Amino acid sequence: MERDQAKQRLQGCYVTIPTMFHDDDLELNVAGMQRHVRFLLDGGVREGTGVLLSGGGAGDFSTLTVAERLQVAAAVIEAAGGQIPVAVGAQTTSTRELQQLAGAAADLGADYLQVSPPFYFSHTEDDFFEYLSAASQAAPELGLIVYNTYWTSMGVSDGMVARLLDLPNVVGLKWSSPGNAFFGFERVVQEYSNRLSVIDNQLRFVTSHMLGARSIELHVCNHWPQWGVRFWQRLEAGAYCEAQQEMMQVVMPFYQLWAEMEQYTSGDGYLDKLCMELVGLDSSRCRPPTRDVRKRFRDQTRQMLLQCGTPNVVD
Repeated sequence: MERDQAKQRLQGCYVTIPTMFHDDDLELNVAGMQRHVRFLLDGGVREGTGVLLSGGGAGDFSTLTVAERLQVAAAVIEAAGGQIPVAVGAQTTSTRELQQLAGAAADLGADYLQVSPPFYFSHTEDDFFEYLSAASQAAPELGLIVYNTYWTSMGVSDGMVARLLDLPNVVGLKWSSPGNAFFGFERVVQEYSNRLSVIDNQLRFVTSHMLGARSIELHVCNHWPQWGVRFWQRLEAGAYCEAQQEMMQVVMPFYQLWAEMEQYTSGDGYLDKLCMELVGLDSSRCRPPTRDVRKRFRDQTRQMLLQCGTPNVVD
């Protein structure tokens, strides 16, 4: 792996592919996921404007077996056809499972592996360094993206970020930080953006881009990729006032509705999927224990999409 090239390719809209299921038995709908990848490509999300993530949080990884996660990854990589980089989510609690996912992702032709600290137990930084080292050794040809999931596991400290740079294939940092740290988010972006491709996972897209971040976690792309590409191009052009205004018009309503839905169920990806259904795309519910949101929130989601100016909204 050529580190600088891997960092350079990790830019644009970071889009988690929702894992789709057949409604009758909740088995994988592989064809539907591949159609969705082609929809994103047709919408302009390609190398330079985006990266795809298979099996992330919004991809129902927590309800998938390892075999299913790899089946989803294979489907996404095949549909991407080399036109856009693909990361494989490798969140797990087991170093052995992480090594299995890393080796298999490399064999499938993935470009990156997204790794979070193991959840459930609050592990130490030494635990996490050894954990990530195991992934690095299992797949030295993959670029590693470190994902700070401080809400489900140990948080990645500033010092830990510096230490992880010792691993030769760490190229990305998917970053958010708790709100009680004084300029904690901005400080890390500014300090490490010249050594890592920083992915903004905190909705501070304008600020982070100004400080050198190279990617943004953007759920809206799943139902409106053209908007996401235009938004990224605004950031790249330095049109920051216009970009912030567009965030308030399109991104904020999505997250406001998501916050309301979290009072009904938990998980991730269910609003992405409902929006996709409402613009005529393949979709499904999430697997339990996340409850089916479609009937309860369909009308409200449709109104949100219309008010944002989303094209192709169905009745």
